[in-house]
Amino acid sequence: MNRFVRSRDSSCMCMFAGLLVLLTWCPALVTAGTYGGGSGTADDPFLIQTAEQFAAIGETPADWDRRFKLTNDIDLSGYDQTNFDPIGRWVVAGWSENQPFSGRFDGNGKTIRGFQYRDMESQYVGLFQYVTGQIVNLRVAGAKLSANGVGVGALIGYLEKGAVSDCSAVQVTVSGNEGAGALVGVVDGTLYASWSSGNVSGVRYAGGLVGRVGGGRVTRSYSKASVVGREAVGGLVGGTSKGTSIVDYCYAVGPVDGDTGVGGLIGHVGGVVAWCYSAGKVTGEQSVGGLVAHQYALADVHSSVWDRETSGQTTSAGGTGKSTAEMKSIDTYLSVNFDFGGMWTICEGRAYPILLWQIPPGDLRCPDGVNFTDFVWFAAGWRHADCGVLNYSCEGADLDGTGNVDVRDLAIFSANWLVGVEW
Repeated sequence: MNRFVRSRDSSCMCMFAGLLVLLTWCPALVTAGTYGGGSGTADDPFLIQTAEQFAAIGETPADWDRRFKLTNDIDLSGYDQTNFDPIGRWVVAGWSENQPFSGRFDGNGKTIRGFQYRDMESQYVGLFQYVTGQIVNLRVAGAKLSANGVGVGALIGYLEKGAVSDCSAVQVTVSGNEGAGALVGVVDGTLYASWSSGNVSGVRYAGGLVGRVGGGRVTRSYSKASVVGREAVGGLVGGTSKGTSIVDYCYAVGPVDGDTGVGGLIGHVGGVVAWCYSAGKVTGEQSVGGLVAHQYALADVHSSVWDRETSGQTTSAGGTGKSTAEMKSIDTYLSVNFDFGGMWTICEGRAYPILLWQIPPGDLRCPDGVNFTDFVWFAAGWRHADCGVLNYSCEGADLDGTGNVDVRDLAIFSANWLVGVEW
């Protein structure tokens, strides 16, 4: 009897040991079934189709250096701090337990909705806690986050290296202590062509898009979020804390309110700010500026303007104040070398400038969405076969750049009918 029991236990132990060896040497078998397909490589990324599959990324640190692609809009309203693990792990600076997301997540133009998360103990809070890789083309909508540490954003708590591009945080509510931003809490990497709306509140370094920029760069981005804070509060960025930081080709139009160090674009500036503007209402108790509240030694703010009328502020630590009429005139921006060939566009006399990437295909006149005015211009170019530089690609009607205005251009125009400017 005893020999039989020992023999059975021995067989089970051998089988268990064999299974461990199999899982050790074949990690793909552990992860491949977790997602909706793919192998996690550049040519064959893991496919994320459901909320459960997205949540599984945070539960699988071994995959944080892999490639992912979102194939559907997903709803995370069924998750909170009790059953959702953020992607990437930050414990304490310098600890070996820190593990960033160093892979690439392609949002594929899809939306993650309904994320709600509250963490009053951790540093860096967001869908992704700690990132050194890439996150592209992802939209986060309706997220609600509360934190009490350093760095909170609907998308990322801390972007140490790597890049975020073509991402947005829409109608989010973010509340934090130090470094609160609608999209990203703290940026030491690069944030490109991204935007935000909603409400941000924080104690120190509260910004409409980013809470604090360290040695990183925020470029070609904007915010229309409402921001409230105590110190270092800005419509786009709460503050830039290092001389190597760069904020350029950006704007903010949301209201900003705080106690001290309150700016329409940025509260405290430690690095370079260039080719930016702000137009939101700015209120505060002390050290308040239409564009910038405070510049540290060696900081540089140039080629930037703010709206004196809408902001309610006639002074700023950097930039030039303009009337609302002047802010809607291209001459104002040409005088400080804004690039209207490859970066900006404006509906002269009617609106502030916007970035070229905000315009949907088919919006041929005065960036205001694809409408009947654009249809008239498209029809005027129909069947033209001589589109090029000299006639501005048949006044923009050659949407696919082939030199002809044909059914392929019509398909692009139709697909974007009544689509508004990304605003």
